[in-house]
Amino acid sequence: MSSHLQWMVVRNCSSFLIKRNNQTYSTEPNNLKARNSFRYNGLIHRKTLGVEPAPDGKGIVVVLKKRVGQRKPATSYNRVTIRRDARATLRSLRHLVRKDGYRPDLRMV
Repeated sequence: MSSHLQWMVVRNCSSFLIKRNNQTYSTEPNNLKARNSFRYNGLIHRKTLGVEPAPDGKGIVVVLKKRVGQRKPATSYNRVTIRRDARATLRSLRHLVRKDGYRPDLRMV
């Protein structure tokens, strides 16, 4: 099923939606801006990117969705832990998103 068709189904009726102050937000995983929009939706795209704090409190965990294995949700995510200072962490994230061409539409996130 295409991502556009999935968006038409999910955009108004999802368990992750929060409607507040005349705006619609989303609490789904891998939605970087918490907006309910096609671009930032973490459920419908083949490639998604998520950032979480590391379990030990040192660094961040970058969650990438693999292109292969879409039918196996338990193994479809790749987690990379980055434990560096702030500037090096941002440089690594920028390299993942922009330079490697993972999702060029998520550049400004």
